[in-house]
Amino acid sequence: MTLQWRYTTRDDLSVLSLAGSLGEQALARFGGAVGWALARGTGPVVLDLTALSGWSADGQRAIADAARQLATHQRTLELAAIPADGSLVPDGRCPLMPVHPDLDAALAAHGTQTDGTEARQEWRTTAWPGGAS
Repeated sequence: MTLQWRYTTRDDLSVLSLAGSLGEQALARFGGAVGWALARGTGPVVLDLTALSGWSADGQRAIADAARQLATHQRTLELAAIPADGSLVPDGRCPLMPVHPDLDAALAAHGTQTDGTEARQEWRTTAWPGGAS
């Protein structure tokens, strides 16, 4: 399955949701999604991995690289719903990445409502699961 993404801005943070698999073939698409987040949002980025079916070691390194890239813009990367097939073990150069059990917990940690009323703007790949939200 090709990697799909959805990026949603909120008042105090942004959510980048992934669906599919984050492996070698998806690295360029993931990098583009991170670039999209950098260009269109402010504050922390929650990387929602709820719909991610799996990730490779390359995919995990890409997430650590994204955290470093965001940090150069004074933004943090937080993870929600890490896939069951592994845990992310960043190297010593990676900034701290808070990990939340799911997206609701990540949003609650920021005092953001989970009912969708605070979403401001959304972009997604054309094959995002579920179509329009």
